[in-house]
Amino acid sequence: MRDTTNDQPLHHVDDWDDDVGSRYSDQEKTTSEFRNYEAPEHNRVREFYRLNHEHQTLEFNRLKRQQYLPLRQRRMGIWEAMEYLNTLVDQSDPDTELSQIEHLMQSAEAIRRDGHPRWFILTGLVHDLGKILCLYGEPQWSVVGDTFPVGCAFSDKIVLAEYFDANPDRQDIELSTAQGIYETNTGLDNVLLSWGHDEYLYHVVKNYLPIEAQYMIRYHSFYAGHREGAYTHLMSPTDEAMMEWVKKFNPYDLYSKSDQRPDVQALKPYYCELIDEFFPKQLDW
Repeated sequence: MRDTTNDQPLHHVDDWDDDVGSRYSDQEKTTSEFRNYEAPEHNRVREFYRLNHEHQTLEFNRLKRQQYLPLRQRRMGIWEAMEYLNTLVDQSDPDTELSQIEHLMQSAEAIRRDGHPRWFILTGLVHDLGKILCLYGEPQWSVVGDTFPVGCAFSDKIVLAEYFDANPDRQDIELSTAQGIYETNTGLDNVLLSWGHDEYLYHVVKNYLPIEAQYMIRYHSFYAGHREGAYTHLMSPTDEAMMEWVKKFNPYDLYSKSDQRPDVQALKPYYCELIDEFFPKQLDW
């Protein structure tokens, strides 16, 4: 019988969000505290990235795009998708965790309080809906995690980059160069980033949101690019300009969590009206 011990290396899909928040916190940290992946509490995160970095190959990404990007899994509206995502529960600690809808509303409400445009608020509300991939049966390592280009050399700016040693693409001469299969400054639209919830949701919603929102959704997990300055040789001038919007968005994703639960029913009319302003009643997923 196959050992399934490592199939779910995180206790919950949102453990990755918490880890990213701690990695990129603006708070002062000592050298020993910053990105201390040797700490016992980070063991499950390290195991997550071991699987992610080993299996996120060029071939895997092409297969997942063929599987999901025809968008034939479901037809549903945005609020329905939020309720569907809400069935993704924390099996390890069901007593105190916020629901998925509450987390999305916390992000959106933080953006709203700061007076940003309505499309920006809506982006905060929907940005994690691609995590429904977990409900289709996908393992967490192919749904969440920092994203990065495949088809070229893996940057040492990617978190726990040493785990790429087990990735078969690293043994391929063409895929191990900085350019890989790509042209210089080809633009990120022509680059395959590792498969996950960002890329999936981008294809679901791209026809309905402004380009700034599209970049926020598609690249908010691309920390090697927008936080560490890697892969600029693949970016177009538009990409570099739009990364500034991704940077504006990310603090609301990382730091908007709090113990104060949003009143979902009281806020629902506002958000349903906002959804209707941008999206049709049903979308292809």
